[in-house]
Amino acid sequence: MPHQILPHTADVRLLVENETVEGLFIEALQGMTEIMKPIEEINARPASRRISLKAADSTALLVDFLNEVLSMTEINHETYTDIVWQHFSERRLTVKLIGRSVAGFAKNIKAATYHEADIRKNPKGNFETVIIFDI
Repeated sequence: MPHQILPHTADVRLLVENETVEGLFIEALQGMTEIMKPIEEINARPASRRISLKAADSTALLVDFLNEVLSMTEINHETYTDIVWQHFSERRLTVKLIGRSVAGFAKNIKAATYHEADIRKNPKGNFETVIIFDI
């Protein structure tokens, strides 16, 4: 179960799981994209953007990463489906986002929140967290 959209009263709640922390970031990105429902362009052009971030810990880094990606999707009218890792540690990352242009999004996400976010190992030995998106 890589990611699963869970019920929430006002926002959107996403459970993310992966064998690695890096994989967790990719699953969270793909889950967020699924929630936003990109509207495809007929002549979509390839897109790539670079992000470098520092944070207090891996959970804050994930939330900050998702919010940075969210900003880029809105500003550039692009969706990102993959990550090329250039540097990753518990408190820092540098990545190249890979994606394509889009006409827009069916659902607007305002932000990824820190509420309930806590990267931890589950009983299966995988990393998991819950991300709540403010819509």
